This record gives sequence, structure tokens and C-alpha cells, in this order.
Amino acid sequence: MKTLLKRKAFSFTINKSFPEVIRNCKSVRRDGQAGTWITEEMQNAYTELHKQGYAFSAEAWNDGELAGGLYGIKLGKMFFGESMFSHQSNASKYAFVSMVEQLKSEGVALIDCQVYTAHLESFGARMIPRKDFLEYIQKYT
Repeated sequence: MKTLLKRKAFSFTINKSFPEVIRNCKSVRRDGQAGTWITEEMQNAYTELHKQGYAFSAEAWNDGELAGGLYGIKLGKMFFGESMFSHQSNASKYAFVSMVEQLKSEGVALIDCQVYTAHLESFGARMIPRKDFLEYIQKYT
């Protein structure tokens, strides 16, 4: 990822295309999953949260085309990642790493990735006990 970031393999934006990001997260096929939790009602709710300034999208672009992205909720000094998608190799990772850097610059103290993976661990993610998570929510939101 360092090489891709250094050579700016993708263009990075925030909130340039929230509806398109959530639409792609809803429709992208995932191995081992049948369907998505992102129903029409959820899509509408997150879009409303976006309008209110709580939900944010991060986009990776290649030649003007949306290549990957993610969206989530920011409350206080916490960001709760909701979903991500990629149409090109490493595009969602690029958007994620770029978003992490942006959130750090804004003083965000904790990012909830929801689902632990070894890949996220390679970026510094770690599992924390529920008790600690609830304390972080009290402290940072």
C-alpha cells in the first residue's frame, strides 16, 4: 500500500459521491455471502445521516471512475466503519488508508472496523473486549 499511496495510484475524495458508494457497497458480490444487510431502508437511513453530517464516504477514483470506497458514521472522536467495496484491486484499501490518515488529522481516536480480519490487523487493528469498547464509546462520543 505504501507504494500505491506514494505514487498516488488513485485519486482520493471524501463525500464526493456518498449515494454511489453506498449503492456499490449494497450491490457488490462478496465471497461466502448471499445478499447484503444494506436494505433499501438502511440505504435511506444512512443517506439521511449523511445529509445531517454523521455519515461519511471515502472514495478512490481511477481515470474519473469510482474504483472503490467505504462509508461509515463519525461520532465525536470515533469512526464506525460500515461497509466497503472495490471494483479494482486495492482501491478500497487505498480509500481506507487515506481515510484513516484524514481521521487521524481530525483527532479521531478509535475506528471501529466491526469485523476483525488478519488484513485489518496488518494495518494496526486489534480486537478489544466489549467492556473496553463501551468505555471508549463513553469517552470519545
